[in-house]
Amino acid sequence: MSSGSGKGIVSFAAALAVAGCAAMPGAGSGGWTTLIDGEQGLGNFDPVGDADWHAADGAIVADRKESKPSAFLVTRSAYRDFEVHAEFWVSHDANSGIYMRCADGAKPTDTTCYEANIYDERPEAKYGTGAITHLAAVDPMPKAGGKWNTFDITVRGTHIVVVLNGVKTAEIDDDKLASGPIALQYVQGVVKFRKVQVRTL
Repeated sequence: MSSGSGKGIVSFAAALAVAGCAAMPGAGSGGWTTLIDGEQGLGNFDPVGDADWHAADGAIVADRKESKPSAFLVTRSAYRDFEVHAEFWVSHDANSGIYMRCADGAKPTDTTCYEANIYDERPEAKYGTGAITHLAAVDPMPKAGGKWNTFDITVRGTHIVVVLNGVKTAEIDDDKLASGPIALQYVQGVVKFRKVQVRTL
């Protein structure tokens, strides 16, 4: 076998390895891990509660539950310093949110996790959509209902920044929660996530 043929085999093997990596579930460029991509991704989460999370309309959707407590999709990994990118659609009456650094993934709450809220009709509007519930108010509160939106959230050390549709809506420094899983909340209305990605920092 000539040395040229050997190089060709090595190059072909390298190309196969790269292709294999690109095809891995959840793998993405720039260090991003894709948890939800259209109707794919339910298997990347553990459900908590009885929301009817299902694949439909090019997204992962919840539109009903039987019991009163909040329901969640909880990641199987814990995260300390990270970025989250999410694309979501909610009805005007929806109550949802993205929970972060949850102290107990089996029982997420808005006091044992940091919550980037999605709740246009929250009675206490300053902690509605775009706020970090209980910690960073938003004024005026933006509306997310009836359209596709993006959340870009950065959590690094004690610093958390929430950006909704390209506009920073909340920012805090808080050291109560150091690490934990991410959870997608469902309480009421119609909630759709068509993209959720996370990148560790």
